[in-house]
Amino acid sequence: MSVKNVTSLKSLLTPNKAVEIDFPGLLDFKINVAFLSRDDLVKIRKKATVTSFKKGAMVEILNDDLFLQLYVQGSIKGWSGLKLSYLDKLAPVDLEGQNIEDTLEYSDENALFLMQQSTEFDRFISDTVTDIANFPSISGK
Repeated sequence: MSVKNVTSLKSLLTPNKAVEIDFPGLLDFKINVAFLSRDDLVKIRKKATVTSFKKGAMVEILNDDLFLQLYVQGSIKGWSGLKLSYLDKLAPVDLEGQNIEDTLEYSDENALFLMQQSTEFDRFISDTVTDIANFPSISGK
């Protein structure tokens, strides 16, 4: 086997690397998350920033709500096994009259709401999607 030099890192980078991760402590709750590089985070921040003028000076203002919405869309690609009983451990919910063994379907809206309401879920997602160790090579080479 001969060894050759690769001259471009850019040609090796994969833009959409996603994996399914178990949420710690919640049996069968799996989240499909995508790796977010520094460049991805900068692009999300740029889309969520508006420029305005105050007293003649240009000022950039980050729209936190839009940032979180774009961040969730970029980082969470789906989930399975989120039982209603688990929600009680993540956010304040009223489960009266619900079958707590039912599962909450994934939607961008549900993911956004959970990120807004659960510090634990937000922390897990933020730590997971920026840690390259969670995204082993999928090329198999």
